[in-house]
Amino acid sequence: MGRIAQTDGLTEVQADILAAVRTFVDKEILPNAGDLERKDEYPEEIINHMKDMGLFGIMIPEEFGGLGESLLTYALVVEEIARGWMSVSGVINTHFIVAYLVLQHGSDEQKARLLPQMATGDVRGAFSMSEPGCGSDVSAITTRATREGDDYVINGQKMWLTNGARSGVVATLVKTDEGAESVYKNMTTFLLEKEPGFGTHGGLSIPGKLEKLGYKGVETTEMILDGHRVPASAILGGADKAGRGFYQMMDGVEVGRVNVAARACGIMIRAFELGIAYAQQRRTFGRQIADHQAIAFKLAEMATKVEAGHLMMVSAARKKDSGQRNDVEAGMAKYLASEYCYEVTTDSFRIHGGYGYSKEYEIERLYREAPFMLIGEGTSEVQKRIISKALLKDYRLGG
Repeated sequence: MGRIAQTDGLTEVQADILAAVRTFVDKEILPNAGDLERKDEYPEEIINHMKDMGLFGIMIPEEFGGLGESLLTYALVVEEIARGWMSVSGVINTHFIVAYLVLQHGSDEQKARLLPQMATGDVRGAFSMSEPGCGSDVSAITTRATREGDDYVINGQKMWLTNGARSGVVATLVKTDEGAESVYKNMTTFLLEKEPGFGTHGGLSIPGKLEKLGYKGVETTEMILDGHRVPASAILGGADKAGRGFYQMMDGVEVGRVNVAARACGIMIRAFELGIAYAQQRRTFGRQIADHQAIAFKLAEMATKVEAGHLMMVSAARKKDSGQRNDVEAGMAKYLASEYCYEVTTDSFRIHGGYGYSKEYEIERLYREAPFMLIGEGTSEVQKRIISKALLKDYRLGG
């Protein structure tokens, strides 16, 4: 364990949790990730171990059976897990966002019924905003819920659901007609509960797994809603919260962006570890390549980027934990960490030379995983739009 990406001011409990997770990653994830990733096989044993450790309920309060920890603790745990295999962190990412949404915005009944099962990982969460023709432009959502008596009937198609098959509850943003002038006030979040697995469940269909460049092992799916009928009580927060879905989901996206920043940090920490190790093992012209200035300077740049991304991620998490809004800080952390992750991983890949292109070397997997960080939870361009809009508001010239 080196000196970069360390976090000051942690409690004894936080330090113990992170130490346990790092040991778990080193012993259980890193030795098995390559084989599981090549087979695109779901890491069932790893997930069961994570359930036993209580990681599915890390931010769920103790009264609901969770560990009651902070966003910072969760983000640092995700960083450690992504260092082992980013796909494993993906299994708990959307689950965590849905649990957060239920905790912050759910009705008392929804909290009492769902959170204890989510804390143990027996019920998994999935998070759904994107559609085939809509990603960053949330206002372009076309999936619609129509009121019929005490129920809503939902029709449409959603895309890019992590945990789409194995989830038992899907937080889903759709259009409704609440009579508001703003399109954002005509959106509602539903907690769509279903049986885990592929297939059709009463008008809700999970057709199959989408094939991807990286991010393997964990399933990514679409969801087709064809006359799927749910009671008004399925609205996040209860029937009177219809039309509040956009604002609820954006709260979840803020913590989700901290999560993606943490995942990016985990990938680039591992890429740096692999790069600096290989630079001391590989010899050219009679000496290790780390002694060549071109490589030594590259290692210095990589370490600095890791440290910068980690510090911004920690700062964004701590601001949210303090009760403040962190949309700009989360956007900055996600933007910087994801861009640096791609750069650090690419540099490590280049340090490995021809071996970096071989599936026998771990850096090949990281090189395919890093690009996902650039688009997950909003592209870099979306983050820059959010950041610049806030800055222009804060620094508006008088007159």
